Amino acid sequence: MSGRTEVPAGARELIRGAVLATLRSHEVPRARIALQFVSDEQMAEMNEGFLGHHGPTDVLTFDSRDEKSNDNVEGDIALCVDVARREAENHGHKLEAELALYAVHGVLHLLNYSDSDEHAAAEMHGMEDRILESLGVGAVYHSLRQ
Repeated sequence: MSGRTEVPAGARELIRGAVLATLRSHEVPRARIALQFVSDEQMAEMNEGFLGHHGPTDVLTFDSRDEKSNDNVEGDIALCVDVARREAENHGHKLEAELALYAVHGVLHLLNYSDSDEHAAAEMHGMEDRILESLGVGAVYHSLRQ
């Protein structure tokens, strides 16, 4: 069965706002970020092909800069709508909020944040929640995953 990658009405505006808020919070003067909404199958293919991991994941970020600098952010972010739909249902919030979380997470990776260890992940997830709270979405990560 193929995954549904339709994004609810209004979600794209919220996601765009989340990306912009993340960039503004880090005073990024220039950015080119392409978002792609993908299904479980598409994400599993990308996850296997680029990272060697089996199955879908929530978000993948591809930095396309030659040099990593917050003065110029460029990259692509793939958001898995099927994973977001399941997580939103499991945690009792809207799909839009989960996708906005993934978008912020992806931009933070482009801004050189890491979630590779417990301390770094806590810092990154705290930043995600602060940005989403500033948009009126609320603390999507910490409030629902503890």
